[in-house]
Amino acid sequence: MPLMNYLLFDASDDGEDTGTWDAMASVRAAQLPAAMAEVRAVLDWAEAHAPGPRGPLDEGGAWDADEQVQVDGEWTTVTLTLTGPWAWGEALLAQFAPAD
Repeated sequence: MPLMNYLLFDASDDGEDTGTWDAMASVRAAQLPAAMAEVRAVLDWAEAHAPGPRGPLDEGGAWDADEQVQVDGEWTTVTLTLTGPWAWGEALLAQFAPAD
């Protein structure tokens, strides 16, 4: 899998084997299609490697995703938030985020 050029990831652990992974990009209009392609690649991987049904965790889902796009002048901020089992999210991160 390619590394991301636009999306930056941040992970947080809830302490109960569930995590949240936020991926964000702030781009100008010319880069928006490439940033959205990265969002699609992450979602495609998440769906292909789903640990169970997608949906809110408190309603029985095993994982979920929320995508937000906000335009502010010349800049567009894209945010993708994933929640699910810690090991699944860390495997996703290993596919797309460079090791520090």
